[in-house]
Amino acid sequence: MTKHQAIAIGIAGILFLVLFLGFDTIPTKQKDLEKSRLLNIETTSVANLIKEAMPNVDKANASLIDALVHDLEKVGTDTIQRIEKLKSLSGTWYDLGQPAIAGAYAQDIAELVKTQESWSIAGTTYAICVKNSEEGKTKDFCSKRAIKAFENAISLAPDLIEPRINLAICYVDNPDKDNPMQGILMLRELNQNHPENVSVLNQLAKLALQTNQIDRALERLEEAIQLEPDNKNTICLLANAYEAAGNQAKANEYHDKCVN
Repeated sequence: MTKHQAIAIGIAGILFLVLFLGFDTIPTKQKDLEKSRLLNIETTSVANLIKEAMPNVDKANASLIDALVHDLEKVGTDTIQRIEKLKSLSGTWYDLGQPAIAGAYAQDIAELVKTQESWSIAGTTYAICVKNSEEGKTKDFCSKRAIKAFENAISLAPDLIEPRINLAICYVDNPDKDNPMQGILMLRELNQNHPENVSVLNQLAKLALQTNQIDRALERLEEAIQLEPDNKNTICLLANAYEAAGNQAKANEYHDKCVN
């Protein structure tokens, strides 16, 4: 090898190292896809949840679940029968206090039926799990699935406001670490676009109560009660809000209406 050839090879090697180490070789689109996959990795699985829950199920319900699963396997591709068995499994697990598993079977139904209502039922079941779960991986599992279910419901019925409210509540109940205000901002945007929607006003009032913004909560609730005087949620929230404000007379008035 001549001296000039050695120098040329050396320069080429240096350029390679500069290009390889100095620049990101992974395309932005691919990185975004990998990040999305990472975010969608579930912290547990339905099979694990069932495995963990079964030891606490009494014999009668365990036998019922085994029978339903066996029947589900037998029906094959018969959609109507599959839906009936899935409904029974979802209801049984819900009654046993396992909304995460109930939600999974409700999701199976939604994937067959493909309606806004079915996805909203699945999302609501998962959302109950989020509210009730103290165990981190289960809460995260249900939160991600609830969000996806409500997004599917919204895609099928974009003009409906309820799935959008429920989606916002998902983010409120289990905030994203990178965007903890997302749920609140979504509710505020809904309020701007639908100022007379009582459900949105109630949710914003509930959040105000949780953060001790009593006057703001009362303002929202008084606005809501003017729009729907018989709304039970508003009435019960007003009882709590007036009690927090120290107005016991008003609190008692709304408490009586709440329980009757």
